[in-house]
Amino acid sequence: MTDADDSEDTRISQSGGVPWRDLHVSETHRPPERDVEITGIRSMAVAGNFTWGIVRIDTNTDHYGIGETHRAPRGLLEFAEGLEHDLVGENPLDVDRLTELFNQSYTNCGRIGQGAWTGIEMALWDLKGKLLDVPVYELLGGKYRDRVRIYNDTHAGEGLGKAEAGSGDPREIYTPESYARAAREVVEEGFEALKFDLDVYTDPTVDTAARRLDNEAIAHKVSLVEAVREEIGYDVDLGVDLHWNFTVETAVRLARKLEPYDLAWIEDPVHPEKLEAQRQVRERTTTPILTGEQIHGTGDFKALLDEELLDIAAPDVTHCGGLRVMREVATLCDLHGVPVAPHNVSSPLGTVAGAHVAASIPNHLCMEYHAREIPWWDDMVDRTGGSGPILEDGYVDLPEGPGLGVELDPEVVERHLVEGHESIV
Repeated sequence: MTDADDSEDTRISQSGGVPWRDLHVSETHRPPERDVEITGIRSMAVAGNFTWGIVRIDTNTDHYGIGETHRAPRGLLEFAEGLEHDLVGENPLDVDRLTELFNQSYTNCGRIGQGAWTGIEMALWDLKGKLLDVPVYELLGGKYRDRVRIYNDTHAGEGLGKAEAGSGDPREIYTPESYARAAREVVEEGFEALKFDLDVYTDPTVDTAARRLDNEAIAHKVSLVEAVREEIGYDVDLGVDLHWNFTVETAVRLARKLEPYDLAWIEDPVHPEKLEAQRQVRERTTTPILTGEQIHGTGDFKALLDEELLDIAAPDVTHCGGLRVMREVATLCDLHGVPVAPHNVSSPLGTVAGAHVAASIPNHLCMEYHAREIPWWDDMVDRTGGSGPILEDGYVDLPEGPGLGVELDPEVVERHLVEGHESIV
């Protein structure tokens, strides 16, 4: 066996896949105008309100691509850099072929591997746009809109960690007044849509392990929503997030009590994998049910759509499988008359990637923004071929530069690197 054979055999055995189709492209089939190769993969982690994993793909040209992973749990960025062994020498223009090569070769990689590939895939789209000198949305079929509507995740009126940090009675922290005040501030900043977490720990007497709420706890949560509606009225879209923390019985009781407040959605009252629980909640409330942030690939979204269990889909471009998968999910949803409100806890890099997809689909409702408390969030990237903030007045103005249309700001990145990481900018 030659050294090359040893290398290939190692790749296959580590991946857990059996490459029965040869998805590599030989040099004899590569026209000169497409003669570009991947030469390396690097990564780093930036400390925002979440850890933002950033991946960079270098080539034998002056062009490179950048992408973002879904947070950066231990091992994910190492997995991404390990894919260099498979991708060096490959043509980065072939995004779909390389995605299929990954899926075929890494069948048992789990969420860490899938998350790593999502960052790689985003970087490939950015690189392809730069090589062809077009924005990513053009590669996705063009755009329906120049501005992408955003909704603000307003958390719980106050910081989510206050009660856990022992700052006092949670019912004196997460109050109707704090929710109403935060809602007013967000609307005054130009947002036309927002959501609140409604599963925050507010009653020390409730057995949270049982996933049930008593009447007093439900009444308190209803009072939070009532205060928000009284403050901002009914012309602003308002959603609430339950983070699949309750039983069907509690979720239904709470949902029915909230119906008079005309919510745009209730997010994840139960886990989306529990199809029968999802069905019971959806059939017993008039409020639309939103889910999808934890779903990877199109299959589970298709199952929810086929069973008529999904009112609003929330794929995350850094988690669902990348830009291509997010667009596939949106197309499936459109066939069923279901709008898309993408989940997003990303840096401005991942947010812009999601905005390119959102601009390219007809059924976009609004995309999440989860970093209002990070004052340097917008400073982390600079537009290419333009200027101005990424997010303004509740909208992302779609970048028009090649690729994703943004580049990382080296000084901002350097100041906020996770300890032990080096900048790749």
